[in-house]
Amino acid sequence: RLKEAVARTLGSKVVRATRTYGGYAPSATFRLVLADGRRAFFKGTYPLPEGSGVRWSLDLEGRVYRRLGRYMRPWAPAYHGFVRTEGWHALLLEDLGGESVLPWTASKARRATRSYAEFHRTTYGRRLPAWLERDQHAAFACFWSAIAREDGGVPRVAAIAGRQRAAAAAWIEGALPTLRRAERSLARAREPFVLMHFDTRSDNVRLERDLLRIFDWPFASVGPHEFDLAAFAQSITSEGGPAPDAVVDWYAGVLTVRRPVLVGSVAGIAGYFADRAPRPSPPG
Repeated sequence: RLKEAVARTLGSKVVRATRTYGGYAPSATFRLVLADGRRAFFKGTYPLPEGSGVRWSLDLEGRVYRRLGRYMRPWAPAYHGFVRTEGWHALLLEDLGGESVLPWTASKARRATRSYAEFHRTTYGRRLPAWLERDQHAAFACFWSAIAREDGGVPRVAAIAGRQRAAAAAWIEGALPTLRRAERSLARAREPFVLMHFDTRSDNVRLERDLLRIFDWPFASVGPHEFDLAAFAQSITSEGGPAPDAVVDWYAGVLTVRRPVLVGSVAGIAGYFADRAPRPSPPG
């Protein structure tokens, strides 16, 4: 019945569905081949047991695809529809093919970064729909201050350094004033803003020659492009690609980067990871 619902939405029967893996959510994802030769991508959620603790955001992502297409093309995949049946919810999208960015090379990183900047430039200072969040980035401007106020906060974070925890704690204590000032500059970031993807990393992108294709849009919001850049740059480096300074330079060749906002974004994202890393895994 699920296959029939997909066929009705796409206008052709599904003759093959190949499971795809990757990413961080336990969603059901398939690359589809249709009877008429077309291809599509199925991103779905399945009936879940009570108390699973998994939060789905497909409805929000579907709204982004339906209502923001003119801002997202050609970087986002085309939206083909939505199916909902027997506890299954699924988005049907353009199939962007298999993994195409890893391993990161200087050439791939440069082309991806410049295309990412072009995406941001198309909405830079542009009036964007009122229903999009405007302060999602600001939620990252408080972690170092919270760690400083928390009883035992610095030792908790330093513990992830293992045998080097004493040196780590000393470093954090010395750096806290700088980090707290930096994260406050993120909270003070002012327009012009852009449409942000807010989750750009290798498992959410494909590279088609010089065009970065970006999917997984549930966190789309309005904010400073420097935040998206900081997150993308560190993800490239952490996966073996070029240094973040090179990524920033390539990006700045297309769209101006405001250094205080970039530094604040780096501090905010680092604070998020520092706060979350020592915590136990969520139940379920």
